[in-house]
Amino acid sequence: MSEILTQLAEVLEQRKGAAPDSSYVAKLYDKGLDAILKKIGEEATETVMAAKDGNKEQIIYETADLWFHTLVLLAQQGLSPDDVLNELARRFGVSGIEEKANRNK
Repeated sequence: MSEILTQLAEVLEQRKGAAPDSSYVAKLYDKGLDAILKKIGEEATETVMAAKDGNKEQIIYETADLWFHTLVLLAQQGLSPDDVLNELARRFGVSGIEEKANRNK
């Protein structure tokens, strides 16, 4: 499952040094953090709206957009999908209530 995440992460890293007019991602990087965060907000809202409508195909489409833009953010911040997957693995088997309580200590 994470193979596509790895492939995407590699492409996103390559786009960091590209000219802004060469790709959508390069243009996002050039616009900076605020532009990336705005896209994540837009995609999150569109995902919520698709879920409210109950349109499964649209939920998948919008979630893919949300994940993609989140991957752009991770790369822009010098992080990788593996960082998030490792955190999810760390939490696996831990109750959500317990995990949240541990964050507040």
